[in-house]
Amino acid sequence: MAQSTAALETPSAETAGGTTSTLARVTKYTLVRGVTLFITVMIGVYLTVLIANMGGYVDEIRRGEIRERVSIAVMNDPALRNLPGEEKRKLIEERIRLEEKRLGLDQPFLVRSFRFLRNAITLQLGRAQYMTSDSGSRQVRLIILERLPPTLLLFGTSNLLLFFISLAVALNLSRRYGSLLDRIFVALSPTSAAPGWFYGIFLILIFAALLRWLPFGGMVDAPPPEAPLDYGRSVLEHMVLPVFAILLSAIFVSVYSWRTFFLIYSSEDYVEMARAKGLPDRLIERRYILRPTLPTIITSFALTLITLWTGAPIFETVFNWPGLGRTLFQAIGLFDTAVIVGSTVIFAYLLAVTVFLLDIIYALVDPRVRIEGSGGGS
Repeated sequence: MAQSTAALETPSAETAGGTTSTLARVTKYTLVRGVTLFITVMIGVYLTVLIANMGGYVDEIRRGEIRERVSIAVMNDPALRNLPGEEKRKLIEERIRLEEKRLGLDQPFLVRSFRFLRNAITLQLGRAQYMTSDSGSRQVRLIILERLPPTLLLFGTSNLLLFFISLAVALNLSRRYGSLLDRIFVALSPTSAAPGWFYGIFLILIFAALLRWLPFGGMVDAPPPEAPLDYGRSVLEHMVLPVFAILLSAIFVSVYSWRTFFLIYSSEDYVEMARAKGLPDRLIERRYILRPTLPTIITSFALTLITLWTGAPIFETVFNWPGLGRTLFQAIGLFDTAVIVGSTVIFAYLLAVTVFLLDIIYALVDPRVRIEGSGGGS
Protein backbone atom coordinates (compact mmCIF):
# COMPACT_ATOMS: atom_id res chain seq x y z
CA MET A 1 0.00 0.00 0.00
CA ALA A 2 2.88 2.34 0.86
CA GLN A 3 4.54 1.48 -2.44
CA SER A 4 1.32 2.30 -4.31
CA THR A 5 1.05 5.67 -2.56
CA ALA A 6 4.65 6.50 -3.42
CA ALA A 7 4.04 5.52 -7.03
CA LEU A 8 1.05 7.83 -7.18
CA GLU A 9 2.98 10.76 -5.67
CA THR A 10 5.99 10.50 -7.99
CA PRO A 11 4.26 11.71 -11.21
CA SER A 12 2.82 14.73 -9.37
CA ALA A 13 6.26 15.72 -8.13
CA GLU A 14 7.72 15.31 -11.61
CA THR A 15 4.89 17.40 -13.10
CA ALA A 16 5.44 20.16 -10.56
CA GLY A 17 9.17 20.12 -11.29
CA GLY A 18 8.56 20.27 -15.02
CA THR A 19 6.17 23.22 -14.62
CA THR A 20 8.70 25.07 -12.47
CA SER A 21 11.45 24.36 -15.00
CA THR A 22 9.30 25.62 -17.89
CA LEU A 23 8.35 28.77 -15.98
CA ALA A 24 12.01 29.44 -15.20
CA ARG A 25 12.96 29.01 -18.88
CA VAL A 26 10.17 31.33 -20.02
CA THR A 27 11.10 33.94 -17.40
CA LYS A 28 14.77 33.79 -18.35
CA TYR A 29 13.98 34.04 -22.06
CA THR A 30 11.65 36.99 -21.46
CA LEU A 31 14.25 38.90 -19.44
CA VAL A 32 17.09 38.21 -21.87
CA ARG A 33 14.94 39.09 -24.88
CA GLY A 34 13.68 42.27 -23.23
CA VAL A 35 17.18 43.45 -22.27
CA THR A 36 18.48 42.66 -25.76
CA LEU A 37 15.71 44.66 -27.44
CA PHE A 38 16.21 47.58 -25.04
CA ILE A 39 19.94 47.71 -25.83
CA THR A 40 19.11 47.60 -29.53
CA VAL A 41 16.70 50.52 -29.09
CA MET A 42 19.38 52.53 -27.24
CA ILE A 43 21.92 51.93 -30.01
CA GLY A 44 19.41 52.92 -32.70
CA VAL A 45 18.34 56.08 -30.85
CA TYR A 46 21.95 57.11 -30.18
CA LEU A 47 22.83 56.72 -33.86
CA THR A 48 19.79 58.87 -34.65
CA VAL A 49 21.04 61.51 -32.21
CA LEU A 50 24.44 61.57 -33.94
CA ILE A 51 22.98 61.68 -37.45
CA ALA A 52 20.29 64.25 -36.62
CA ASN A 53 22.90 66.52 -35.02
CA MET A 54 25.40 65.93 -37.85
CA GLY A 55 28.16 65.26 -35.35
CA GLY A 56 27.70 68.66 -33.68
CA TYR A 57 27.18 70.75 -36.82
CA VAL A 58 23.62 71.62 -35.79
CA ASP A 59 24.94 72.87 -32.45
CA GLU A 60 27.23 75.26 -34.28
CA ILE A 61 24.20 76.56 -36.19
CA ARG A 62 22.38 77.04 -32.88
CA ARG A 63 25.36 78.93 -31.43
CA GLY A 64 25.31 81.27 -34.41
CA GLU A 65 21.58 81.85 -34.04
CA ILE A 66 21.98 82.52 -30.31
CA ARG A 67 24.70 85.08 -30.99
CA GLU A 68 22.59 86.79 -33.65
CA ARG A 69 19.44 86.82 -31.50
CA VAL A 70 21.20 88.15 -28.39
CA SER A 71 23.08 90.82 -30.37
CA ILE A 72 19.87 92.09 -31.98
CA ALA A 73 18.07 92.13 -28.61
CA VAL A 74 20.83 94.13 -26.94
CA MET A 75 21.22 96.58 -29.80
CA ASN A 76 17.46 97.24 -29.98
CA ASP A 77 16.96 97.60 -26.24
CA PRO A 78 16.21 101.31 -25.52
CA ALA A 79 17.54 100.96 -21.98
CA LEU A 80 20.96 99.95 -23.31
CA ARG A 81 21.16 102.43 -26.15
CA ASN A 82 23.55 104.83 -24.35
CA LEU A 83 25.77 102.02 -23.03
CA PRO A 84 29.42 102.25 -24.22
CA GLY A 85 30.42 99.88 -27.00
CA GLU A 86 32.82 97.86 -24.87
CA GLU A 87 30.22 97.29 -22.17
CA LYS A 88 27.65 96.29 -24.79
CA ARG A 89 30.07 93.74 -26.17
CA LYS A 90 30.70 92.30 -22.69
CA LEU A 91 26.96 92.18 -22.00
CA ILE A 92 26.35 90.37 -25.28
CA GLU A 93 29.07 87.83 -24.54
CA GLU A 94 27.71 87.26 -21.02
CA ARG A 95 24.16 86.68 -22.26
CA ILE A 96 25.44 84.36 -24.97
CA ARG A 97 27.38 82.39 -22.36
CA LEU A 98 24.31 82.09 -20.11
CA GLU A 99 22.08 81.02 -23.01
CA GLU A 100 24.57 78.40 -24.18
CA LYS A 101 24.88 77.11 -20.62
CA ARG A 102 21.09 76.91 -20.32
CA LEU A 103 20.96 74.81 -23.50
CA GLY A 104 23.98 72.72 -22.50
CA LEU A 105 26.07 73.97 -25.42
CA ASP A 106 28.99 74.75 -23.11
CA GLN A 107 29.71 71.03 -22.69
CA PRO A 108 31.54 68.70 -25.15
CA PHE A 109 29.38 67.18 -27.87
CA LEU A 110 29.99 63.63 -26.62
CA VAL A 111 28.65 64.54 -23.16
CA ARG A 112 25.66 66.33 -24.67
CA SER A 113 24.89 63.38 -26.94
CA PHE A 114 24.68 60.91 -24.03
CA ARG A 115 22.59 63.34 -22.00
CA PHE A 116 20.26 63.73 -24.98
CA LEU A 117 20.13 59.93 -25.29
CA ARG A 118 19.09 59.62 -21.64
CA ASN A 119 16.35 62.21 -22.08
CA ALA A 120 15.17 60.57 -25.30
CA ILE A 121 15.00 57.07 -23.81
CA THR A 122 12.94 58.39 -20.88
CA LEU A 123 10.80 60.44 -23.30
CA GLN A 124 11.81 63.70 -21.62
CA LEU A 125 12.03 65.38 -24.98
CA GLY A 126 11.64 68.97 -23.79
CA ARG A 127 10.93 71.78 -26.23
CA ALA A 128 11.34 71.83 -29.98
CA GLN A 129 13.89 74.30 -31.27
CA TYR A 130 11.82 75.80 -34.07
CA MET A 131 8.56 73.91 -34.62
CA THR A 132 5.30 74.53 -32.78
CA SER A 133 2.18 72.43 -32.34
CA ASP A 134 -1.27 73.40 -33.58
CA SER A 135 -2.00 74.88 -30.15
CA GLY A 136 1.17 77.00 -30.27
CA SER A 137 3.18 74.87 -27.85
CA ARG A 138 6.78 73.91 -28.54
CA GLN A 139 6.69 70.80 -26.36
CA VAL A 140 7.87 67.88 -28.49
CA ARG A 141 5.42 65.54 -26.79
CA LEU A 142 2.48 67.78 -27.70
CA ILE A 143 3.70 68.21 -31.28
CA ILE A 144 3.87 64.44 -31.76
CA LEU A 145 0.54 63.74 -30.03
CA GLU A 146 -1.27 66.37 -32.12
CA ARG A 147 0.13 65.10 -35.43
CA LEU A 148 -0.29 61.39 -34.62
CA PRO A 149 -4.11 61.01 -35.06
CA PRO A 150 -4.17 62.25 -38.71
CA THR A 151 -1.36 59.83 -39.60
CA LEU A 152 -3.12 56.91 -37.90
CA LEU A 153 -6.38 57.78 -39.65
CA LEU A 154 -4.90 57.99 -43.15
CA PHE A 155 -2.30 55.23 -43.07
CA GLY A 156 -4.36 53.02 -40.76
CA THR A 157 -7.28 53.02 -43.18
CA SER A 158 -5.04 52.62 -46.24
CA ASN A 159 -2.76 49.88 -44.95
CA LEU A 160 -5.52 47.83 -43.34
CA LEU A 161 -7.53 47.96 -46.56
CA LEU A 162 -4.42 47.04 -48.53
CA PHE A 163 -3.59 44.13 -46.24
CA PHE A 164 -6.99 42.46 -46.19
CA ILE A 165 -7.80 43.13 -49.84
CA SER A 166 -4.42 41.69 -50.86
CA LEU A 167 -4.97 38.56 -48.81
CA ALA A 168 -8.47 37.98 -50.19
CA VAL A 169 -7.51 38.60 -53.82
CA ALA A 170 -4.28 36.58 -53.54
CA LEU A 171 -6.10 33.61 -52.07
CA ASN A 172 -8.63 33.81 -54.89
CA LEU A 173 -5.90 33.99 -57.54
CA SER A 174 -4.09 31.00 -56.03
CA ARG A 175 -7.21 28.96 -56.87
CA ARG A 176 -7.28 30.35 -60.41
CA TYR A 177 -3.63 30.07 -61.33
CA GLY A 178 -3.02 31.09 -64.95
CA SER A 179 -6.38 32.82 -65.40
CA LEU A 180 -6.69 36.19 -67.16
CA LEU A 181 -7.04 38.05 -63.86
CA ASP A 182 -3.98 36.25 -62.49
CA ARG A 183 -1.92 37.24 -65.53
CA ILE A 184 -3.09 40.86 -65.22
CA PHE A 185 -1.90 41.13 -61.61
CA VAL A 186 1.42 39.51 -62.47
CA ALA A 187 1.92 41.87 -65.43
CA LEU A 188 1.06 44.98 -63.36
CA SER A 189 3.18 44.08 -60.33
CA PRO A 190 6.21 46.14 -61.57
CA THR A 191 4.06 49.29 -61.39
CA SER A 192 4.42 49.14 -57.60
CA ALA A 193 8.03 50.24 -57.98
CA ALA A 194 6.73 53.83 -58.05
CA PRO A 195 5.95 55.30 -54.60
CA GLY A 196 2.51 56.40 -53.52
CA TRP A 197 3.25 60.12 -53.82
CA PHE A 198 4.11 59.60 -57.51
CA TYR A 199 0.61 58.28 -58.21
CA GLY A 200 -0.78 60.93 -55.86
CA ILE A 201 0.48 63.74 -58.10
CA PHE A 202 -1.35 62.32 -61.13
CA LEU A 203 -4.51 61.69 -59.11
CA ILE A 204 -4.48 65.29 -57.88
CA LEU A 205 -4.03 66.57 -61.44
CA ILE A 206 -6.89 64.44 -62.78
CA PHE A 207 -9.53 64.42 -60.04
CA ALA A 208 -8.78 67.76 -58.35
CA ALA A 209 -7.34 70.07 -61.02
CA LEU A 210 -9.14 68.84 -64.17
CA LEU A 211 -12.38 67.21 -63.02
CA ARG A 212 -12.66 69.15 -59.72
CA TRP A 213 -14.40 66.22 -58.08
CA LEU A 214 -12.17 66.05 -55.01
CA PRO A 215 -10.07 68.50 -52.95
CA PHE A 216 -6.38 69.05 -53.70
CA GLY A 217 -5.15 68.15 -50.24
CA GLY A 218 -5.39 68.79 -46.55
CA MET A 219 -7.47 66.89 -44.03
CA VAL A 220 -10.62 69.01 -43.91
CA ASP A 221 -12.19 72.03 -45.63
CA ALA A 222 -11.13 75.51 -44.60
CA PRO A 223 -12.85 76.71 -42.50
CA PRO A 224 -13.76 73.33 -40.97
CA PRO A 225 -17.50 72.53 -40.87
CA GLU A 226 -19.07 72.91 -37.43
CA ALA A 227 -21.58 70.05 -37.70
CA PRO A 228 -20.01 66.64 -36.84
CA LEU A 229 -21.57 64.91 -39.86
CA ASP A 230 -20.36 67.60 -42.25
CA TYR A 231 -16.91 67.48 -40.66
CA GLY A 232 -16.75 63.71 -41.07
CA ARG A 233 -17.91 63.93 -44.68
CA SER A 234 -15.24 66.54 -45.39
CA VAL A 235 -12.51 64.32 -43.89
CA LEU A 236 -13.69 61.35 -45.96
CA GLU A 237 -13.59 63.43 -49.15
CA HIS A 238 -10.03 64.51 -48.39
CA MET A 239 -9.01 60.90 -47.71
CA VAL A 240 -10.19 59.49 -51.05
CA LEU A 241 -7.19 60.53 -53.16
CA PRO A 242 -4.40 59.65 -50.68
CA VAL A 243 -5.97 56.28 -49.80
CA PHE A 244 -6.43 55.46 -53.48
CA ALA A 245 -2.82 56.49 -54.19
CA ILE A 246 -1.50 54.12 -51.51
CA LEU A 247 -3.65 51.26 -52.76
CA LEU A 248 -2.68 51.89 -56.37
CA SER A 249 1.02 51.96 -55.56
CA ALA A 250 1.12 48.71 -53.57
CA ILE A 251 -1.86 46.51 -54.38
CA PHE A 252 -0.39 44.69 -57.38
CA VAL A 253 2.93 43.68 -55.87
CA SER A 254 1.22 42.82 -52.58
CA VAL A 255 -1.28 40.52 -54.28
CA TYR A 256 1.48 39.01 -56.41
CA SER A 257 3.62 38.27 -53.33
CA TRP A 258 0.85 36.69 -51.30
CA ARG A 259 -0.48 34.79 -54.32
CA THR A 260 2.97 33.24 -54.89
CA PHE A 261 3.24 32.47 -51.19
CA PHE A 262 -0.12 30.66 -51.17
CA LEU A 263 0.75 28.77 -54.36
CA ILE A 264 3.89 27.39 -52.70
CA TYR A 265 1.89 26.08 -49.75
CA SER A 266 -0.87 24.81 -52.03
CA SER A 267 1.59 22.40 -53.67
CA GLU A 268 2.60 20.72 -50.40
CA ASP A 269 2.05 16.96 -50.12
CA TYR A 270 -0.42 17.24 -47.24
CA VAL A 271 -2.58 19.62 -49.30
CA GLU A 272 -2.61 17.17 -52.22
CA MET A 273 -3.56 14.42 -49.77
CA ALA A 274 -6.43 16.53 -48.44
CA ARG A 275 -7.68 17.13 -51.98
CA ALA A 276 -7.43 13.39 -52.71
CA LYS A 277 -9.63 12.72 -49.68
CA GLY A 278 -12.28 14.95 -51.20
CA LEU A 279 -12.19 17.74 -48.59
CA PRO A 280 -13.91 21.00 -49.63
CA ASP A 281 -11.64 23.72 -51.05
CA ARG A 282 -12.66 26.20 -48.35
CA LEU A 283 -11.70 23.76 -45.60
CA ILE A 284 -8.38 22.99 -47.29
CA GLU A 285 -7.56 26.69 -47.58
CA ARG A 286 -8.47 27.42 -43.98
CA ARG A 287 -6.85 24.38 -42.37
CA TYR A 288 -3.93 23.44 -44.62
CA ILE A 289 -2.92 26.69 -46.34
CA LEU A 290 -3.87 29.63 -44.11
CA ARG A 291 -3.01 28.01 -40.79
CA PRO A 292 0.62 27.06 -41.67
CA THR A 293 1.12 30.58 -43.07
CA LEU A 294 -0.39 32.23 -39.98
CA PRO A 295 2.98 33.26 -38.44
CA THR A 296 3.98 35.03 -41.66
CA ILE A 297 0.57 36.69 -41.94
CA ILE A 298 0.75 37.85 -38.32
CA THR A 299 4.26 39.23 -38.85
CA SER A 300 3.20 41.15 -41.94
CA PHE A 301 0.12 42.50 -40.18
CA ALA A 302 2.07 43.56 -37.06
CA LEU A 303 4.76 45.34 -39.05
CA THR A 304 2.03 47.02 -41.09
CA LEU A 305 0.55 48.41 -37.90
CA ILE A 306 3.95 49.73 -36.84
CA THR A 307 4.41 51.64 -40.09
CA LEU A 308 1.16 53.47 -39.38
CA TRP A 309 2.91 55.50 -36.66
CA THR A 310 5.64 56.83 -38.89
CA GLY A 311 3.64 58.11 -41.82
CA ALA A 312 5.41 58.99 -45.05
CA PRO A 313 7.16 62.39 -45.16
CA ILE A 314 6.99 63.01 -48.91
CA PHE A 315 3.52 61.48 -49.27
CA GLU A 316 1.99 63.64 -46.53
CA THR A 317 3.76 66.70 -47.92
CA VAL A 318 2.32 66.12 -51.42
CA PHE A 319 -1.21 65.86 -50.02
CA ASN A 320 -0.61 68.56 -47.38
CA TRP A 321 -1.73 66.04 -44.76
CA PRO A 322 -1.05 67.29 -41.19
CA GLY A 323 0.52 64.08 -39.88
CA LEU A 324 3.76 62.84 -38.35
CA GLY A 325 5.40 62.25 -41.71
CA ARG A 326 5.00 65.86 -42.78
CA THR A 327 6.12 67.00 -39.33
CA LEU A 328 9.27 64.89 -39.62
CA PHE A 329 9.93 66.31 -43.10
CA GLN A 330 9.65 69.86 -41.73
CA ALA A 331 11.83 69.01 -38.72
CA ILE A 332 14.60 67.69 -40.98
CA GLY A 333 14.49 70.89 -43.03
CA LEU A 334 14.69 73.01 -39.87
CA PHE A 335 17.38 70.85 -38.21
CA ASP A 336 14.97 70.37 -35.28
CA THR A 337 16.82 67.51 -33.58
CA ALA A 338 14.35 67.09 -30.72
CA VAL A 339 11.38 66.38 -33.02
CA ILE A 340 13.41 64.03 -35.23
CA VAL A 341 14.69 62.02 -32.27
CA GLY A 342 11.27 62.04 -30.59
CA SER A 343 9.63 60.47 -33.64
CA THR A 344 12.42 57.89 -33.88
CA VAL A 345 12.17 56.97 -30.19
CA ILE A 346 8.45 56.26 -30.41
CA PHE A 347 8.94 54.17 -33.55
CA ALA A 348 11.84 52.26 -31.94
CA TYR A 349 9.81 51.45 -28.82
CA LEU A 350 6.84 50.29 -30.90
CA LEU A 351 9.04 48.13 -33.09
CA ALA A 352 10.76 46.54 -30.07
CA VAL A 353 7.43 45.79 -28.35
CA THR A 354 6.07 44.32 -31.59
CA VAL A 355 9.06 42.02 -32.04
CA PHE A 356 8.79 40.95 -28.39
CA LEU A 357 5.07 40.17 -28.69
CA LEU A 358 5.59 38.36 -31.99
CA ASP A 359 7.93 35.89 -30.29
CA ILE A 360 5.18 35.04 -27.81
CA ILE A 361 2.44 34.89 -30.45
CA TYR A 362 4.53 32.55 -32.62
CA ALA A 363 4.72 30.06 -29.75
CA LEU A 364 0.94 30.22 -29.35
CA VAL A 365 -0.12 29.84 -32.99
CA ASP A 366 2.67 27.57 -34.27
CA PRO A 367 3.45 24.38 -32.31
CA ARG A 368 6.78 24.09 -34.17
CA VAL A 369 8.10 27.15 -32.34
CA ARG A 370 9.68 26.48 -28.94
CA ILE A 371 11.08 28.75 -26.27
CA GLU A 372 14.86 28.56 -26.12
CA GLY A 373 16.02 25.91 -23.73
CA SER A 374 12.93 23.68 -23.96
CA GLY A 375 13.50 20.11 -24.80
CA GLY A 376 14.39 19.58 -28.40
CA GLY A 377 13.29 23.08 -29.39
CA SER A 378 15.28 25.89 -30.88
